[in-house]
Amino acid sequence: MLSLGIYIIGSLLVIVIIHYLRYPKNNGKLPPGSMGWPLLGETIQFFAPNTSFDIPPFVKERMQRYGPIFRTSLVGRPVIVSTDPDFNYFIFQQEGKLFQSWYPYTFTEIFGRQNVGSLHGFMYKYLKNMVLNLFGPESLKNMLPEVEKIVNNNLKRWSRQTSVEMKEASAKMIFDITGKKLIDFDYENSMRKCVENFVAFIKGLISFPLYFPGTAYYKCLQGRKKILKMLKRMLEERKSQPRKEQSDFFDYVLEELRSKDTILTEAIALDFMFVLLFASFETTSLAITLAIKFLHEHPKALKELTEEHEAIIRRRENASYGLTWQEYKSMKFTFQFINETVRLANIAPVIFRKALKDINFKEYTIPAGWAVMVSPPAVHLNPAKYEDPLQFNPWRWEGIEINGASRNFMAFGGGMRFCVGTDFTKVQMAVFLHCFVTKYKWETIKGGDIVRTPGLQFPNGYHIKISQKEY
Repeated sequence: MLSLGIYIIGSLLVIVIIHYLRYPKNNGKLPPGSMGWPLLGETIQFFAPNTSFDIPPFVKERMQRYGPIFRTSLVGRPVIVSTDPDFNYFIFQQEGKLFQSWYPYTFTEIFGRQNVGSLHGFMYKYLKNMVLNLFGPESLKNMLPEVEKIVNNNLKRWSRQTSVEMKEASAKMIFDITGKKLIDFDYENSMRKCVENFVAFIKGLISFPLYFPGTAYYKCLQGRKKILKMLKRMLEERKSQPRKEQSDFFDYVLEELRSKDTILTEAIALDFMFVLLFASFETTSLAITLAIKFLHEHPKALKELTEEHEAIIRRRENASYGLTWQEYKSMKFTFQFINETVRLANIAPVIFRKALKDINFKEYTIPAGWAVMVSPPAVHLNPAKYEDPLQFNPWRWEGIEINGASRNFMAFGGGMRFCVGTDFTKVQMAVFLHCFVTKYKWETIKGGDIVRTPGLQFPNGYHIKISQKEY
């Protein structure tokens, strides 16, 4: 009993010491809030699931109690949470000066210590330019026919099935599109297992970080290891059979690795590839699935979207011609529809940064080393900016052109880290919607309910029956 008592007291003392070291004294005025339990903080409350499009209860309750800027503790780190548009804008504009990209240790373990979110300065710009070479406007113009071909092939195959689970099916379709551009793979063979591992990875991505066999977090990290192993093997195969002309991301990587002046390493390249494949597999497929759900629930939006795309076909000399870049750029209501979908989707529920020095904002001080968590849902669902913010209303975007992030719209990030794949995502969504509404009709079979933990999920899937239109 004495030994047990000493052990308990010693453990408590260690917890208190660690807690003290993690939360150093601050000379200024901290934002109001609660740090929760030592080490654990308010992590459990943060990961609590909810079934609404509304601001997550964790954030909403604390906004009402403390105001738009408050403090908390998540997975052992002190965090300042911002729902203030002005502070968010300040954070993004001061990246590299007062703030830098940062993610909790658990996220770093999941996405890799060399991932783009952990890279700063010249290396980040270097990788960003590599992506823009693949997915910039000129490349997207050339990719349009291939994207349309893949979408049509998938829709035709789905129409022969009795039921299609749209999240899984659209993820594989988007993975096919992006995978060809990144690693030019043979989907039926080399990447089928990669898709299976990504499914395991994603199920544990937004989960409580318990690393024990059987937990979602454990399965997530195991899925990551298997995917990286496959990517490394594919890179080795490409090394042994190099190509004369660059056609995918691996070609760019190999050329850089052969350069004497390169700053790129194989570890950074593989982690970066992993992040790009994840983004293609998960985020765009979630947006497409949610878009179909909104079309089903809002017939008026479906009618206007269909009319816009049927008009595009009628204006062609030959109706069988494929989409042109000019036609894509003319899709005004489609872009309104996409903006409204991603506003409500809030697929990236949080954006993290870290204070590089003590920072004064309004009456508060953000201590150096503290994490800052921007909450996009609190911005996108702000009734002061968006009338009836929980209502799906694509017409609210009429006459508004979105070319980047703003104080009130950050679905694709913000500042210098505004997502470089934004245009590619919009192309994929727009092409899919064009093919879908002009050639097919559908009915919901089951599912479609959402859960946020805090990321968006369809726990029961979204199953629909697709059939070709008859003219």
